[in-house]
Amino acid sequence: MSKVQSDSYKAAGVDIDLATELLSRVKPRLAKARRPEMLAPVGGFGGLFQMDLSKYKEPVLVSSIDGVGTKLMVAAMMGKYDTVGHDIVNHCINDIGVQGAEPIYFLDYIGIGKLRSPLYEEVLGGIADACAAAGCAVLGGETAEMPGMYGNDFDLVGVITGVVEKSKLITGEKIQPGHIAIGLASNGLHTNGFSLARRVLFQQRGYAVNTELKELGETIGEALLKPHTCYWPAIRDAMAEGIRLDGIAHITGGGLYDNVPRILPGNVNAVFRKNDIPDVPPIFRLITEEGSIGPEEAYRVFNMGVGMVWFVPPADADRALEICRKNGRNAFVFGEVVAGEGKSLVV
Repeated sequence: MSKVQSDSYKAAGVDIDLATELLSRVKPRLAKARRPEMLAPVGGFGGLFQMDLSKYKEPVLVSSIDGVGTKLMVAAMMGKYDTVGHDIVNHCINDIGVQGAEPIYFLDYIGIGKLRSPLYEEVLGGIADACAAAGCAVLGGETAEMPGMYGNDFDLVGVITGVVEKSKLITGEKIQPGHIAIGLASNGLHTNGFSLARRVLFQQRGYAVNTELKELGETIGEALLKPHTCYWPAIRDAMAEGIRLDGIAHITGGGLYDNVPRILPGNVNAVFRKNDIPDVPPIFRLITEEGSIGPEEAYRVFNMGVGMVWFVPPADADRALEICRKNGRNAFVFGEVVAGEGKSLVV
């Protein structure tokens, strides 16, 4: 009887046995994305994580959820899916890292029309590797095969939880006139602006993902699929060194214009000098020039070479830059805080 039911479900488009088989291929990599606080391996109905409360006086849990967006469509065009696993993990880590939270566990959701290999193993393998690199546990996840819902497409969502001592929360409330704005370089679009990028490059200009352009030094697909940079190690080390990180903004959808005001007090403005952003990835120039996109829209849709902004007092700027560079992050001063109305200005 069970065999008949299994075959009927498979005929309807859902292959339970394939899901089990593909997951077994990734389990060795998932096993490396662990922390001592995990009480059970991946696969239970709920992930178990026992925090060591002796490390904190007033622990604050910080959670975030996000997706990769239409970058998944570029991955499908390339037939390359491992980098989007890094994307979802690193994006989520950065989102809680700006508040000073150490990432402790991560859960993923994959919604897909038809489960297939190697897509599944590459996505989960990328998630496992990115979590292991950040010292974050993969606590569990969900794969939903839904024929008729997604067609040949899929969606990828991540949920992360971190912890920070309440006294060390980074909120932005201490930002004041005179603070220095330090930019941490991005390596490309990260996970935002792909709907516009795809329209310009593939629909308007007719390029293919395997088109190699001299100004990029690689194919368009390779430039677009560069994985989202993880900035947590630099934040962690700066906090450990006593750097006054009075505010941090993760530059995602909305760019400098919309993300920075989320942490600014209402009596200041942040003024950024775009000409002081060094080594802007050439993919941004290609998209903006080929699409006739003006500066204001560009700096609202894309990160334009700045993946994160730190606000520090002038006395801490040099040490902050040094810590970023020790962690392999190109960092630079490109702005300051002045009296204002809680706005972000790009000049």
